[in-house]
Amino acid sequence: MRRAERLNHLPAYAAAEVVALKRKLVAQGVDVIDLGAGDADFPPPEVAVRALAEAVKDPRMSRYGFQIGHVPFREAIARYMERRFAAAFDPMTEVLPLIGSKDGLSHLPFAVLDPGDVAIVPEPGYPAYAGGVVLAGGDMEVYPLTPKNGFLVDPERIPAARLRKARLVFLNYPNNPTTAVADRTYLRKVVDWCRSHGIVLAYDNPYCELTFDGYRAPSVFEVSGARDVALEFHSLSKSFSMTGWRVGWVCGNADLIAALAKVKTYIDTGPFLALQAAGTAVLDQAEQIVEPIRASFQERRDAAVSALSEVGLPVERPRATMYLWVPLPGGMASAGFARRVLEEEGVVVLHGSSFGKSGEGFVRVALTVSPERLREASRRMARVLERSEVASVAR
Repeated sequence: MRRAERLNHLPAYAAAEVVALKRKLVAQGVDVIDLGAGDADFPPPEVAVRALAEAVKDPRMSRYGFQIGHVPFREAIARYMERRFAAAFDPMTEVLPLIGSKDGLSHLPFAVLDPGDVAIVPEPGYPAYAGGVVLAGGDMEVYPLTPKNGFLVDPERIPAARLRKARLVFLNYPNNPTTAVADRTYLRKVVDWCRSHGIVLAYDNPYCELTFDGYRAPSVFEVSGARDVALEFHSLSKSFSMTGWRVGWVCGNADLIAALAKVKTYIDTGPFLALQAAGTAVLDQAEQIVEPIRASFQERRDAAVSALSEVGLPVERPRATMYLWVPLPGGMASAGFARRVLEEEGVVVLHGSSFGKSGEGFVRVALTVSPERLREASRRMARVLERSEVASVAR
């Protein structure tokens, strides 16, 4: 049977690929330390578990939610956005519940791109951006994020010929995988640029609560004019330890919300209503719930940064996210290093090139296990480095 040509333009999804190999190693008795997917070992909030347990007893929660979903969840989202960012949204026209933020990010291109239209996609970046553009038949303008540019997309450096066809740009700060952050001055520049060129801004903000050392991540809606062009995507997955629950939302421009909802009407019938009821309970206590999670991630960050630096993998101390973006010694291929670390030492990390060729020379370490396990993982990575150096000298 012939497969669609568009599938040939989709790169491998690294986080999914390592699952089979990890399962094989575990079956062989290997002690695997998984620092791959951003899926921490914290339990979900107790308030979410209680709310879900109560909601599933209500037969109405087992009906179709469609795109309207659970209205109290929409209202809780609006309350959270106003408390957190002083940004008011109409819960019925400027908010849309999602089956995780990935759902909205990957389906947005279907709502705003026609064949030949260009989407500006940062690289390295979340694979859902490129996947959505390819599957929707759009054209990608890949923007390399590098240490030299602070891992920021500079709109002024988009080629003029591509800019004329641009209809969508993805931004993600705090950033996965680079951990870079952006301030309001930068966001204002991007918003003004999007408004002047008629470009939709998809602002992916799932790590806004995972910030450290007093840093507080902004919303794009703290910038004047953002409502003309922007949608902002959020999730309960990372900040609230609910990755498998698949509950998120998007808020912003009412016309764009309506367009995305129309696309999703033909693809899904919205998140399970009982899960939205659990999300309602979580968001109304978001500040209290996230504080101990944030503190634990900061402890893990500090332990991992120190341990990696001690074994010859110095890394900057990030101000946000649940990752470290670790530069490898000069000339070392990231895919080869990640494969050896997994096969020889039982440690899962994601090679930088899995996020696009601009990620080469780095590996992403997820802070998904305890400080003790992060230190052990660092020691194991050091052994691979030592063997690589010995082999290099021998040659």
